Amino acid sequence: MAHLTDLRELIAALESLGDLKRIDREVSADLEAAAITRLSYERQTPAPLFENVAGVEPGFRLFGAPAAFSAAPGKPLARMALSLGMPAETTAAELVDRLARVRDLPPVPPKEIARADAACKQHVLTGDAATLDRFPVPRVHEQDGGRYANTWGVIIAQTPDGSWTNWSIARIMMIDGKHMTGMVSVHQHIGMVWQQWATLGKPMPYALVQGGDPAIPVIGGMAIPAEADEAGFIGALYGEPIEVVKAELSDLLVPASAEIVIEGHLSVERSGVEGPFGEFAGYVPDETSMEPVYTVEAITHRSDPIWPIAPEGRPVDEYHTVTGTGYAAEILAALRVAALPVTSVWCPPRAAAHWTVITVPADWRDALPGLDTQEFTHRIGKVLRRTRSGRMAPTIFVLDDDIDPANDHDLLWAVATRIHAPHRAEPWFGPIQPLMMSHTDIERHIGHGSVVVHDGLHAAPGAGRMPHSSFAQAYPADIRQRVLAHWDD
Repeated sequence: MAHLTDLRELIAALESLGDLKRIDREVSADLEAAAITRLSYERQTPAPLFENVAGVEPGFRLFGAPAAFSAAPGKPLARMALSLGMPAETTAAELVDRLARVRDLPPVPPKEIARADAACKQHVLTGDAATLDRFPVPRVHEQDGGRYANTWGVIIAQTPDGSWTNWSIARIMMIDGKHMTGMVSVHQHIGMVWQQWATLGKPMPYALVQGGDPAIPVIGGMAIPAEADEAGFIGALYGEPIEVVKAELSDLLVPASAEIVIEGHLSVERSGVEGPFGEFAGYVPDETSMEPVYTVEAITHRSDPIWPIAPEGRPVDEYHTVTGTGYAAEILAALRVAALPVTSVWCPPRAAAHWTVITVPADWRDALPGLDTQEFTHRIGKVLRRTRSGRMAPTIFVLDDDIDPANDHDLLWAVATRIHAPHRAEPWFGPIQPLMMSHTDIERHIGHGSVVVHDGLHAAPGAGRMPHSSFAQAYPADIRQRVLAHWDD
């Protein structure tokens, strides 16, 4: 299918699915829009489009939950699938497989177009006019340290030598109309690029993009290899280049169909106090950190711009759908490179990306003769240990593919009946994702701890494997057909 080229096309596609709710009454960007969006996550209702935002020019809009679970029946991943140019009914396994395979394709660099043809250049603000105060920058949680100018936008930055252009998501808090601060971890790609500029003692040019091709924040929120350009990855995904245009203040190229582009420089010093902020695990830590400061020097935007928001919290929101799917794709690709027989990988969104589930085919012993389940899961653990995404989730389950890991009913039953604690589990000590709340406080602060791989595999056929006592397996085909034929009676 043809891919969508901007946020407005995504909104139209969701509306055609019955997965969009237009809200015409006046709504405040101070907590109210985020509260409505958060409740839409928790009730899995259509994505809210706020068309009457208090305190800003008429026409300025907010759009919530752009890549969360869909309310369209039988299409829970429709928002993310449509954003990536795939059908609304795409399954979790198909989504992860596609993203894993794109990693092996040659990148397709973006295509630069003229300023006159770029929608994001319809309005150009510089000097005193370039202020965030003109826009509905949302306050997301009551306990947050301020209004957050970035929850679903992409920061564009380039290394000083121009060899790597990174498009990634990181939270950014508004200080005032001309300044922002946000997390710049040296372990994340944005931090790696910033560190090169800081080492030179020079502020880093940046562009903060809201909207544009729907795939941009999805891929920006996923793990792809360091020094790989997200723009080229998206081009490979689409099979054609995305359109970009030169920024106002630097040589950075920005998505031509963006809703809003904020430009300026990121300071060398960590002089901004950032946080706290409600996180994807479902809690609001009380911690702050010293981070670099973004100056706002120019803003370009479309007429009637739409600012997307993703208020993180308890599942399911964009972190769980997008970042978790990115982890799964990287793990699947790594296991395939290691020639291990694997059916699928999934990070269940309702587990807040704290679990990774790997399923393997029933005939895996044919590919690995002589191996028992313990050695097989040990080999999987060795691959995960070498993979950044393999260490993100504290808990990994290896299960047979007689269950669908994206089906929460299947998964809960399988974990409850096939996982033996503390046996058939192997801890792997090393770097961890410090935002995962199931680690101890000490582990999270030092960034090291254990990731545990659980062997939940069946015995070999004929060696104690039991069939399911389910409708699909406990009754002969003729009985099942008769029951289904008369079910509506």
